[in-house]
Amino acid sequence: MSEGPTLRQLEYFIRTVDEGSFAAAATKEHMAQPSLSEQIRRLERRLGTTLFVRTNSRLRLTDVGRQLVPKAKAAIEAAAEVSRVAKVTTDLSGGEVSFGSFRSAQHYLLAPLILAFNERFPNVQVRVVGLNSSDVADAVRRGDLEAGLVELPVDPHGLQVSAPVLSDDVVYISAHRERTRRPVSLDQVVPSRLVLAEASWGTRDPMRRLLAERAQSEQIDLDPFIQVEYGDAALEIVSRGTFDTILPLVELQRHPLRDQLSWAHLSPAFPVDFAFISRSDAELSPATEAFIAMSKGPLEEFQGPW
Repeated sequence: MSEGPTLRQLEYFIRTVDEGSFAAAATKEHMAQPSLSEQIRRLERRLGTTLFVRTNSRLRLTDVGRQLVPKAKAAIEAAAEVSRVAKVTTDLSGGEVSFGSFRSAQHYLLAPLILAFNERFPNVQVRVVGLNSSDVADAVRRGDLEAGLVELPVDPHGLQVSAPVLSDDVVYISAHRERTRRPVSLDQVVPSRLVLAEASWGTRDPMRRLLAERAQSEQIDLDPFIQVEYGDAALEIVSRGTFDTILPLVELQRHPLRDQLSWAHLSPAFPVDFAFISRSDAELSPATEAFIAMSKGPLEEFQGPW
């Protein structure tokens, strides 16, 4: 099979059509006329047809030449668009960040990160979605999001999971300080006064799943009396004094009600890790890659110390 025409040959062809002669086209292209004429002959050989009828006075397009003009222009415009998109995403003069995060990060981590990113790359659009970590993993796996910051563990199928970039402890939280004077074991947790977040996800939520697995291994019934969607709501309910909760410590330490509540480590300790995820079969866009790189500072601030 013969090779197809090159983009440069198509550009020479359109320039010749526009200028009406090889000499004028060569002048516009800043090249010698014989060189341009040779490129047109090579194009004709590759296509297996004649594009111009050559006369002493002027060039005239053949029927095939006339049909080629709009297709050649479309090919040149498409190549220019590809170059434009590549430039935009490489130098971050445009493009879009497509990122997901565990939902509490929406309140504490992402606002300063987005503002700092926008100040540095003002022409890059940012789309950051707050979901349960399991849903972030599903969205990245489907390609709806490029990357995400999730609480571990998530199903790693089809994903590239980074080393942990944030660590925290899940703790017992109460409005009654006498309940949090020392580490609390799960057999000391009273289900009738327990409120847990992530009601829609239940044990699909990484923390809820780990908590359920620990309770099962210790043969403890830890069925919460109240389930709500958000950690914020759980903490507000706990502040009224009837119920207690179990949440990552950072959710309490960044909450307006933190001074009204007390906490204790679980016994044994209950650490949780957070990591970046992306699709294992796709490269990140420069915009999303830059967004992740810029998250290091806010992540360190997000983590403490407490």
